[in-house]
Formats: sequence, C-alpha cells, structure tokens
Amino acid sequence: MNFDSHSKAVSLAGKRVVKNLRWWMLVLFLLGVTVNYITRNALGILAPELKASLQMTTEQYSWIIAAFQLAYTVFQPFCGWLIDVIGLKTGFFICALIWSVMCLLHAGAGSWIQLAILRFFMGASEAAATPANAKAIGDWFPKKERPVAAGWAGVGFSIGAMLAPPVIYLAHASFGWHGAFFLSGCLGLLWAAIWWWLYHSPQTHPNLADEERSYIGQDHDPEPVRQPFWQSLKTIAKIKRFYGIAIPAFLAEPAWGVLSFWVPLYLANERGMALKQIVLFAWLPFLAADLGSIASGYLTRLYIRWFGCTRVNSIVASSITGAFLMLSLALMTLVQSPWLAILLISIGGFGHQVISCMLSALVVESFDKGQMATVNGMRGSCAWIASFLFSLIIGVTADTIGFNPLFVAMGFFDLIGAIFLVMFIAERRVGTPA
Repeated sequence: MNFDSHSKAVSLAGKRVVKNLRWWMLVLFLLGVTVNYITRNALGILAPELKASLQMTTEQYSWIIAAFQLAYTVFQPFCGWLIDVIGLKTGFFICALIWSVMCLLHAGAGSWIQLAILRFFMGASEAAATPANAKAIGDWFPKKERPVAAGWAGVGFSIGAMLAPPVIYLAHASFGWHGAFFLSGCLGLLWAAIWWWLYHSPQTHPNLADEERSYIGQDHDPEPVRQPFWQSLKTIAKIKRFYGIAIPAFLAEPAWGVLSFWVPLYLANERGMALKQIVLFAWLPFLAADLGSIASGYLTRLYIRWFGCTRVNSIVASSITGAFLMLSLALMTLVQSPWLAILLISIGGFGHQVISCMLSALVVESFDKGQMATVNGMRGSCAWIASFLFSLIIGVTADTIGFNPLFVAMGFFDLIGAIFLVMFIAERRVGTPA
C-alpha cells in the first residue's frame, strides 16, 4: 500500500493536513467491510450448534442462508443507487446501523423462521458493502491507482471472514451463541459511529491537502449524472460491457458463498472435524483470500510491464489467472487428508478474491462516477442470484450426494466466466501501458 504508516498530520496553510489521506480513507472503509463480514459469517461458524439448539434440518438452515442471499441479491442495486444519490458517507452509515441492529436481534431468535426473517433484513442492509466498495475507490483514487486500490479494498471482504472464526469462537466460549451475535452487532455499531465521525468526501474533507485533492481528480472525470432508480437500471442494462462483468460474477460467487456459509458444515460432516478444529483451521481460506486481494492489483502491473497490456487487459488477465487457480476446488475432492483439503480450498479462496477484486476494478474502469455504485450493485445482484440458487441446491442435495460434485462444478465455473471477460471486455488492441 502506498502510504507511510508512520505519517503524521502536519499543519499547512492553517489547516491540519494528513499525508496520503486517500489510503487512510480506504483503511476506514476496509474496517467497515471487515465488521460487515464478521457479523455476516457468525451464522456459518455457529451453524452446527444452532442446528442442534434450534432443532434445524440442513434444508431449514439452507433457507436461513437463502433469506439473507435473497435480500442481498435484490437490494444491492437499490443500495448502490442510494449511495450514488445521497453520497457514500450517509448511505453507508444508514445501512451499517441497520445491519448491526439486526445482528443484535439474532441473540433473541428462538426458531429458524425468526432467524430467516432477521437474516433477510440483515442481508438487505449489508448489500451496501459491494456498491460502496466501487464508490470509495472511484471517489478517492485516480484511474492509474484503482486496480491496486481495488485489491486492498477487497481485503476487508475476506479479512472479516478470516477473523470471524476466532472472534465468534471466543465470544461463544464466554457468552454462548447468543452472546456471539450480540458482540458482533456491537462491533458494527461502534464502527458506524467512527465512520460518521471521520469520513468525508474528497471535495469536503478538511484534512485533505490541495495537492492530493488535485492528484485524485487528475483524470477530470465528467460531472456524474444521477438518474431515477429504474431509469438508471435500464441505462446500464443496455451496455454490453456490463454483461462482461456480470456473467463472470454470476459464475464466481457460488464458491464464495460456500466458503462463507458451508465450509464449516462440510468440514464437520464430511471431514469429521470438531468445532474447535474448524475454528483453528477454517480461517486459512480467508487469509489466502486476503493475499489474493492484495496480489490482484499488483498482478495487473506485472502484466502491463511484462506483456505491454493495456490497463483493461491487465485487469482481465489477472482475473483469468484467478480462474485457473479455482481448479484447486475440483482437485480437493480427490484428496483424503482434511489438512490438504483445507490447503486446496485456500488456493481457491486466493483465486476467487483475485477475480472478485478485478471485477470491481473493471466496474470502476468502465463506468462514470455517477453509475459506479449502481453498476457494482447490479453486478453483486447477479453474483448473489447464483449464490442463492447454489445454496438451495446444496440444501437439497448435500445430504444425499455429498459436497464433492458441487466442489467440482465450482472449480470450472470461473473458466467459463473468463470466456465472457475476453469476449465483452478485453480490448482488441495493443495499448500503451497505463
């Protein structure tokens, strides 16, 4: 990351200026997404005990997941449009308040139906994370830095999932599953307060140096055009390159849904691991995903330097690299050792986040600032439609055919998605490295 971790505020022309403030704003956003994923993944970590405590079947658990995924799918474009219209600060703050309160209320759930209702409203508000990601990158970074910024921003999506097992396990050990949900909800409320206090747009931030403000705005992006919600959706749906992003997202997301919601149950049922073992090792795929997020943006620079790719083609090439790494999920079904299985799942987590971060980078690269959050919300909806359907398939089939056929399918989905990236997004010219 291109900021000095020891930089201090300095006084310049009578105002308190923070050096490289754009990176600190990205860190603030990253912390919010981290908390978002801790609250989200608490359910998956506690799934074995919740099933026993609330006497749920696997199919009923799949409906709880599906309720979250349905809301997350439907509300992403709306949350994106809301953020485009009222701004990132206010829009993301409202959504963070809602998802945190919903998580707190999980502690009082007494049945799977109540959990499903709470997960629906939680999913509707947490849907803001994906569109907000594009908005934060587009607002705070010039085009030449956006692929790397997208990689760092993606860390929040996986580091939260990585931290969830130990955080939730410790809360569970101290306070039971009720306390685990309560603690994660409180973390969300705390971050929302910090966000409201510290975040401002580049145009109004009192601690942003004029030189850095000019650097951020060097591309002279046109003034964003804000349209009514349905008109905005229709406009975007007519653009071919949107489908070059949306279809690969549709094919990529089932793997992330499985990592987030089903891997603990898979390790318990098919690999014979106890909850303590799951907590000790289930975070590794998300650590690998963090590394994939960070590596993705720098990988684009290597493709530019080594092969003379344009900026767009370097992003496409980085995503295709991630697609080949996803084959590890298919290979995982051939191994007997649970530890080797976790290693191969981790490689899949690395590959998935390379793809996911680069799809976000393509949104920021291909659409203007007035559309970025809405487009990323629509991309997210396409992704979560697939995740929603795949969870229902798992709920119906996992107890009969097992997980292995599903992991094989996930291993090849992203290679199919790569074909659409090449068809609709890749530039057919050799450009000047950007």
